[in-house]
Amino acid sequence: MSRRSLLRALGAGAAGATLAGCGVPAAFVEPGGRAGHDSSATDHTLHFANWPLYIDTDDDNESKRPTLDAFSKRTGISVTYTEEINDNDEFFGKISPALMNRQQTGRDLIVISDWMAARFVRLGWVQEMDRAKQPNVAKYLDPQLRSPAFDEGRLHSVPWQSGITGIAYNRKRLGREIRSTGDLWADDLRGRVTLLSGLDESFALLMQGNGVDITRWTSDDFHEICEQTEKRVRSKHIRRFTGNDYIKDLAIGDVLACQAYSGDVIQLQADNPDIEFVVPEEGAELWAESLMIPNLARHKRNAERLIDHYYDPEIAAELATWVNYVCPVPAARDVLASSKDEETAALAEDPLIFPDDTMRQRLAIARDITSEERTDFAKKWNSIVGL
Repeated sequence: MSRRSLLRALGAGAAGATLAGCGVPAAFVEPGGRAGHDSSATDHTLHFANWPLYIDTDDDNESKRPTLDAFSKRTGISVTYTEEINDNDEFFGKISPALMNRQQTGRDLIVISDWMAARFVRLGWVQEMDRAKQPNVAKYLDPQLRSPAFDEGRLHSVPWQSGITGIAYNRKRLGREIRSTGDLWADDLRGRVTLLSGLDESFALLMQGNGVDITRWTSDDFHEICEQTEKRVRSKHIRRFTGNDYIKDLAIGDVLACQAYSGDVIQLQADNPDIEFVVPEEGAELWAESLMIPNLARHKRNAERLIDHYYDPEIAAELATWVNYVCPVPAARDVLASSKDEETAALAEDPLIFPDDTMRQRLAIARDITSEERTDFAKKWNSIVGL
């Protein structure tokens, strides 16, 4: 099972959403209050918090992480690696008290989804990185991920991995191709379609199906998809809304088509080649989960060095072979292509890891939901989903 399949539906973190949605003035930290004393020069340690199953492990010893071990061996920096992030909102609730009260979180590096990263940037809870000390990031970061609306120039964030929210379906059982989001609403799929339950995970693809430019979507666009989705729920065309359980539904045939993440489908295809992933003709959402350095982190320089380590194409390639999401370092493709191992070399040709130019033309990064919009939008969406 992939890491992203562990995501839970939006709604568990209502407190976090309320804080950002109300725009609590006291929570915002001015630029001058974000940096702490950096002990990196004398304290060669680092605390890195990540999601489960989101880093390479040794085949014979799962406690070993080859790419992380290589960093420690090269730099002498010891990394405490914790798999403590199971849900964006839950993690927000865990560390927000420290951040809003101008206290250390105990973590030097975290990985959160970009829609949540937008909240951290708006609140001033993460530090700007020194790109002059990150030559690999400056050189190799995927151009399509370089400047999201929430963090222009990627000054406060660097993608750890990326991915696509599109459509997965069982072509053999369905007996036809799916090429557009509109194909989900055909009569032969009534009761055999699922959508993702989380607002931030689901809305962009549905808007793209309506021909909306998701980089600049409006409130009217949102309410239109809500109205359409409500009708499809009432008519029982949509079977249900899911978290990671869409994987099982699709694998056993309870559903024939569903909203899905690209990395999950790569793993499904290993067991069932009839499963296909589609970037619809109208487009699909390209997202990222990003590395960020929280305010007052005690080892900022060490954290910047670790980030740059993972943007070395050799290291990025090694990580890509394990996590199977869209690699944010396109140069890693040539590294994999040159592998003598046939299975590894084949990954270089997988468009779900290295999207080709044709696919990239249909990918877009959605503008995030603003703090002013979030409370009402989440309430509306959750009422449809049943959360």
